[in-house]
Amino acid sequence: MSMEGDEGNRDQSSREEWTLLFWTSLAVVVPVIITLWCSVQRSKRKIHMKDFFRKSKHGWHCTDLFNKPTYCCVCQQHIIHGAFCDCCGVCADETCLRRADRSLVCKEIMGPSQTDGTLEHRWVRGNVPLCSVCAVCKEQCGNQPKLCDFRCVWCQTMVHDDCKPSLSDGERCELGEFRSLIIPPHYLHHVNKLRRRHPDEYSKLASACGSGWTPVLVLANTRSGNNMGEALLGEFRTILNPVQVFDLSELPPSKALQLCTLLPPGSVRVLVCGGDGTVGWVLDAIDTMKLKGQDQFIPRVMILPLGTGNDLSNSLGWGSGYAGEIPVEQVLRNVLEAEVVKMDRWKVQVASKGLYFRKPKVLSMNNYFSVGPDALMALNFHTHHEKTPSFFSSRIVNKAVYFMYGTKDCLVQECKDLDKRIELELDGERVALPSLEGIIVCNIGYWGGGCRLWEGMGDEPYPPTRLDDGLLEVVGVFGSFHCAQIQVKMANPVRLGQAHTVRLVLKTSRMPMQVDGEPWAQGPCTITITHKTQAFMLYHSAEQTDDDETSTSEAESSAPHDSPMPSGPASARA
Repeated sequence: MSMEGDEGNRDQSSREEWTLLFWTSLAVVVPVIITLWCSVQRSKRKIHMKDFFRKSKHGWHCTDLFNKPTYCCVCQQHIIHGAFCDCCGVCADETCLRRADRSLVCKEIMGPSQTDGTLEHRWVRGNVPLCSVCAVCKEQCGNQPKLCDFRCVWCQTMVHDDCKPSLSDGERCELGEFRSLIIPPHYLHHVNKLRRRHPDEYSKLASACGSGWTPVLVLANTRSGNNMGEALLGEFRTILNPVQVFDLSELPPSKALQLCTLLPPGSVRVLVCGGDGTVGWVLDAIDTMKLKGQDQFIPRVMILPLGTGNDLSNSLGWGSGYAGEIPVEQVLRNVLEAEVVKMDRWKVQVASKGLYFRKPKVLSMNNYFSVGPDALMALNFHTHHEKTPSFFSSRIVNKAVYFMYGTKDCLVQECKDLDKRIELELDGERVALPSLEGIIVCNIGYWGGGCRLWEGMGDEPYPPTRLDDGLLEVVGVFGSFHCAQIQVKMANPVRLGQAHTVRLVLKTSRMPMQVDGEPWAQGPCTITITHKTQAFMLYHSAEQTDDDETSTSEAESSAPHDSPMPSGPASARA
């Protein structure tokens, strides 16, 4: 009996072990299967939605969470997860998305006008901006917990449901505050019907758009700065004609700027949202237009700084970085108020020693050329940015990494004895060099993310600098620590002179170099910097505040030197 009882206990224990193993395996396998299934379904849905968005006439963007109370424009129910069109503002939950795409018309980039030559309002119901005001009764719109009130996608006029029949101008749309910057759909409609594509014909059509019409094109680099480009594109599409807004990750500036050739000569302004590298890319595309004989269509360029350094933006009065502190409406007002100035652009030829049969490398320069510690920091940053770009999505992180590399170079001194490796000529005259680690050739007033390099601490007399004088400023630095001292105004650079042509000969070894933040390691070579052309830029003169009085009073004496504004008859005005 005892043996039979032991065998029964062992069988029961074995069954319990197998039961426990089964349920344990099931508890592990089932979640894995469910996760894999969900992943496959999510992938299929993503591909399906991407294909749907590609064929749609709306500019749909999915969101997991709307940042304000939002209602579906089809079923009128409150939605949290769904999609919105950044051109016309239509919102829909996922189940109503196809119905919304079929039944609700988006903002048309091209179309005929009314019989009197004007544009009619294009209304979208519901989800009006917060704190908006009715154009009829002047009361707040959109304050009811439902889909209510209307907004015109062109002039941004808001009206209550009940007030809409009482609107003073009826269905006539004047395009609102930014009418002088918007390309109306009827203008493109008439251009498309022209038999003779000639600038005179464009000027005749422009007369119907009102006096002072200066359409703006927005070119945004979605990879610059704090990844704000995507959101900015949507905000500009909401206010302007979507045909005026370009994503440079999808379309190069050379193709985007061809729209200038369909607009009145000399009237177009271009807003570049990105860093100094993006601005240089656009200016190179403008130079290509000149080579094609399209000089009369050359636009004026304004900068919305999204990068890390933004020295060119600083020199033109647009600040060191944009983080959404002002709305896009104010950015467009700044476009209207900006003045046109000329800026020199330079050609940098790099002829490697011993490679006589290879063409010299030719680069364009707007800001500065440098060889030495600051180029080494840029090269190290660029190398690590290419490996892990997601880590460098914050301007603060980028500056911290630069600081780390600068501190490292203070200890290592990789660029020491530069004066023994390099020869410098300014306008054909050899310059005797002190014991330097770096040479910087500047075209603009700012360098190194906001430092006014040429003037230093301002306690020594120095020749004036301008953006349009055809002169370069050449300075030397003793190392990374000296660069840091210059940036905090504890030291002056070694001013080597000003020149129309700069020539550097690297005799031995490899040295880090950079042009406008684009670094590389260079062996023995000859570098020649000569004047290339001039670009038309938009300059912003910021209003002085009470907090700035103390700092600006010290700079009043040097203001004419620092200002990029041309004086006299050579000044180019919009």
